[in-house]
Amino acid sequence: MIEERGRVLSVEGNCLWIETVRRSACDSCQARNGCGQSVLQRLGLGARQGAIRVVDEAPISHYRAGDEVVIGIEENAVVRGSVLVYLVPLLGLFAGALLAQSSGAAEPWIVFAAVSGLGAGFAVTGWLARRTQGDPAFVPRLLGRAVDAPGVVSEIRVKE
Repeated sequence: MIEERGRVLSVEGNCLWIETVRRSACDSCQARNGCGQSVLQRLGLGARQGAIRVVDEAPISHYRAGDEVVIGIEENAVVRGSVLVYLVPLLGLFAGALLAQSSGAAEPWIVFAAVSGLGAGFAVTGWLARRTQGDPAFVPRLLGRAVDAPGVVSEIRVKE
């Protein structure tokens, strides 16, 4: 289970809107002074916060806006999602190119078939994403309240 801390933004029925804070890898990178990503983070142009809707069957009336919670998603869901987003279009690209090449087409037609296969892969990805949209395996779950260990300071700050 991949876990992430967040802060409750609002409570709506059996749903919680949770804000997570994305951590930048720039703090531990040796090249941070010469990196464009680091510059964007310092200028505030890199998005660092995201709101996630978490549905929970258990009563959530004891959660209030501002509470720190832990949410989680199965590792398998991340792997399946990555395959869906990256591998399916790539397979379409290769399938289109190989099909055109095996039929003896000229190089411009092979490139066209590869791009068409990539587009078909993206279409299949969209169709599969819509099909799995309601799948509970792909939805983050509320694991409970965040408990700080002694000496640990939370990285989540309240906006003023």
